[in-house]
Amino acid sequence: MAKTMQDDAHVVNQIKSGTYIEGIVKASGDIRIDGMLKGTLQTEGKLVIGTSGQIDGEITCQNAEIHGVVNGKITVNELLFLKASCKLLGDMVVGRLSIEAGAQFSGSCVMGNAVKGLYNGQGTTQERRTEIRKPADQAIS
Repeated sequence: MAKTMQDDAHVVNQIKSGTYIEGIVKASGDIRIDGMLKGTLQTEGKLVIGTSGQIDGEITCQNAEIHGVVNGKITVNELLFLKASCKLLGDMVVGRLSIEAGAQFSGSCVMGNAVKGLYNGQGTTQERRTEIRKPADQAIS
């Protein structure tokens, strides 16, 4: 009996601990990383990086839950959840953000409605950051 495309959409792709991948990974469904990826990851589903997982490179996904390490830029259309064991070194572009106590983050963050401009090709990252900071700067002066 043949599987339908809908059946395959609920399968979680897994990169197990002890596995090292270098290059570009693209997935239409959910993916869990417990090994190491050096390169680019793009998924239309949810990304989970386990406590032993590490990604060095650029990430684009719908939702993400990070327990491990990310070195690079991460773009999440909806919710990015940084768990207590997470170490993220790089820039974030997210719809919504949740950070547990103990999570470590170093970099810049663009969140909320500003993300919509990214997907419509409106301006550079620096221009968007400047627009976001204007109301804060006005409130201080």
